[in-house]
Parts: sequence; structure tokens; C-alpha cells
Amino acid sequence: MSLSTDRRGRVRCALAAVVVVQFIVLYAPEAPGPPSPIPHADKAVHALVFALPVLIAGLGRLRRWRLVALLCAAHAPLSEVVQHLALGQRSGDPWDVVADLVGVGAASIGVLLTLRRR
Repeated sequence: MSLSTDRRGRVRCALAAVVVVQFIVLYAPEAPGPPSPIPHADKAVHALVFALPVLIAGLGRLRRWRLVALLCAAHAPLSEVVQHLALGQRSGDPWDVVADLVGVGAASIGVLLTLRRR
């Protein structure tokens, strides 16, 4: 196994792991963890779970990192619709979609700036 194949495999495993975490955060029947004493802390969590896949794919130099960003952007509104319609203890929140898209956008800009420097 070559070094680049090994690196790609590790990047893909990390990407899969953060997507699993994203799905747990978004689709658990109830919001995971106790309520935060910090107002709107859930928005930061949303931004983070949508930024991480883009960062891992982009900084891990997967050729199709932009596709990962596009899929994350498409998943943002879909996840809120699913929460609203299918998860009784959860509700769809348009501001969560905004936070998700901010995470995708910020991560994409960060990847582009980092790759440009290299």
C-alpha cells in the first residue's frame, strides 16, 4: 500500500466518522446532551458538524472535496425538514439551516485559502 493510498484511506475514515457524528447530532430522537446554559450554543454545534466534513475532505486533499461541500449544503435544509416531519421530539429550525450553511461556507473558504497558499 502506497503512502498516498494510506493517507486517502485515513482521510476517508475520518470523513466517515464525522458524518456519523453529524447524523447522530441531527437525527437522534431528542437533542443529545443537556441544555446548554449558553444561548444559541446549538447553532455553533450545527456550524461545526457541517464544517468538519468539508474541512477533512478539503484539507485531506480529496479530489472531490467540493462535492462534499455541496452535499453538506444540500443536507442542511433536508435535515431540518426530516427533524420537523419525522422526529416528534425535534423541530425544524430555519436558523439551524443558516448555521449549517455558515459552517459549510466558512470551511470551504478556509480550504480554498489553505490550498492556495500551498
